[in-house]
Amino acid sequence: MWLIVMAAVLVIAAAALSYAGFFFYGVAIKRAPKAFLVSSPDLKVDPPVAGASWGEGAEWVARQHFRDVQLFSEDGLELKGYFLASEQAAGRTAVIAHGYSGKGKDMGAIAKMYYEHLGYNVLLPDARGHGQSAGGYIGFGWPERHDMVKWIEWVLEETGQQAQITLHGVSMGGATVLMTAGEQLPVQVKAVVEDCGYSSVRAQLSYQLRRMYRLPAFPFVQCASLVTRIKADYFFGEASALKQVRKAKVPILFIHGDADKFVPFFMMEELYEACSAPKEKLIVHGAGHGLAYDTDKAGYVAKVSGFVERYVH
Repeated sequence: MWLIVMAAVLVIAAAALSYAGFFFYGVAIKRAPKAFLVSSPDLKVDPPVAGASWGEGAEWVARQHFRDVQLFSEDGLELKGYFLASEQAAGRTAVIAHGYSGKGKDMGAIAKMYYEHLGYNVLLPDARGHGQSAGGYIGFGWPERHDMVKWIEWVLEETGQQAQITLHGVSMGGATVLMTAGEQLPVQVKAVVEDCGYSSVRAQLSYQLRRMYRLPAFPFVQCASLVTRIKADYFFGEASALKQVRKAKVPILFIHGDADKFVPFFMMEELYEACSAPKEKLIVHGAGHGLAYDTDKAGYVAKVSGFVERYVH
């Protein structure tokens, strides 16, 4: 009898864990509205990771004449982007990566900085599973790193081999450009700027599981990771910005607010210490998640400008 009871318990436990894996996949990975972002006490902004600068950026984007562009990812997804050429650019281009559940044109304030202050071309891609790009899941930067390489190749075709490219990302976009930095990149990629990116997908989801659901990482993250491998072709454990920055050669500027409760500040320190490339950091005191630019706009622009001008001529 006890064998039957044990077998029943194991079946029930397996079913519960399977349900949990699919549930958390649906919450975090599947392409769908993310209501939990709006209800989060640390992200009382819409769209997420925008703050007051979203209005500034949206107004600026609406006045520009972006060209709609597209390409296909390695796995056949049609990806959309928005390109604005500057007469002053001489091949200098910023490719700007948006955050989780956002879209390319949410990054208008950062695009404005590069276009008006630095005289760059700007490219604002919609990440897979976001905006007008295809895809039924969110890759948290891991498959997107290959998509970024495709966008870099597009810039080289568009502007020529004299191109000088800066990658700039915020939140998930920050993790995306860090993951991209660990790839074999063309010499035309001169600098990377990451703002409040996480160290790894597993670490970030484990942190949020404790924070939002009061649950331990094990076994729930592992179950969701297995479902993600089946449905989206990657495990959480492999999706690591920390591992990628150890391989990076391109100079990286790390930016983080020390009041960030969504992607904890300590992750920036971990990333900075792991980085083997030339590096600098900007800590914005009192800034919450994605709010470094809003909190100290002058300091942000000055630091980013000084950093990229050191490597882009």
